[in-house]
Amino acid sequence: MSEAPIVETERLLLCGHRRDDLDDCTAMWGDPEVTRHISGRPFSREDVWIKLLRHVGHWSLMGYGFWVIREKASGRFIGEAGFAEFKRDLVPSLEGTPEIGWALAPSAHGKGFATEAARAALAWLETRFGSVRTACLIAPTNLRSIRVAQKCGYTESSRTTYKDQATIVLHR
Repeated sequence: MSEAPIVETERLLLCGHRRDDLDDCTAMWGDPEVTRHISGRPFSREDVWIKLLRHVGHWSLMGYGFWVIREKASGRFIGEAGFAEFKRDLVPSLEGTPEIGWALAPSAHGKGFATEAARAALAWLETRFGSVRTACLIAPTNLRSIRVAQKCGYTESSRTTYKDQATIVLHR
C-alpha cells in the first residue's frame, strides 16, 4: 500500500497527508498546549515538514501510517492519528510493534474526537492485518490521552524513560 486509505466515522474523515496540510499541521504542532505532553516544546515548520514526510513514507514502507483527521461536516482539520514504527531507542523495545498515536488541535479537545479517531484507526488496522498487538507511549501527566488509550483497550505494561522524559508504555 503506498497511499493512506480514507477511513470514515460518524463525525470524522481520516485521510492521507498532502502537501497543503503543512500549514494546518504546523499550527497544531506549534501550539504549546498540543506539545506540552508530547515533546515539551512546539515544533518548527521544518520539524513538521519532516514529520509529514515521515507519515507519508510509513504508508509506502509499512502499509500503515498516520492520517489527517478532518471533521466530516465542515472539512476542518482537527488533528492527526494513526500508527508508526518509530524505531525508538527505548527499553523495553517496541520494534516490530505498531505504535498508535493521536494529537488534536486545541479547538477539537474534549469532544471525543481522539477516541473516535483511535477506534477507527484500530478497526482499520485489524481489518487490514488481523489481530495485531499495538502499543502507545503516553506521558504520565497526560491524563486525557491515558483515558483515550484505556477506552480503546490499552493497559499499562511498563514505565520507562524516553528522551529523558518519564513515559508510560501501554499495549493492546
